[in-house]
Amino acid sequence: MEALVVYITAPNEEEAAKIAKILVEERLAGCVNIIKDIRSIYSWQGKLEDEKEVLMIVKTRLELFSALTSKVKELHSYTVPEVIAMPIVDGSEEYIKWLKEATTQNQ
Repeated sequence: MEALVVYITAPNEEEAAKIAKILVEERLAGCVNIIKDIRSIYSWQGKLEDEKEVLMIVKTRLELFSALTSKVKELHSYTVPEVIAMPIVDGSEEYIKWLKEATTQNQ
């Protein structure tokens, strides 16, 4: 199993929590951490933006990334939500086992 950490930003904690709950309920993610009060500076439509956001740190599996991304796009208020993944190159055996179980559909 190839495990991933996925970063997703959202405009506020309420929207992040709504998305996180659905991702976990649908077993597209094993866990989602929500970090409040980040500051994002980025270019959007030719304009420099400086906004407060929240960051979701999602733990999932590579084979679920496409479905997770589709679900985030369906639920998210942004036109182009940030959904970026990084591989988990190592982790405790127990945690990786739990992640696999938590994201298996037939439970």
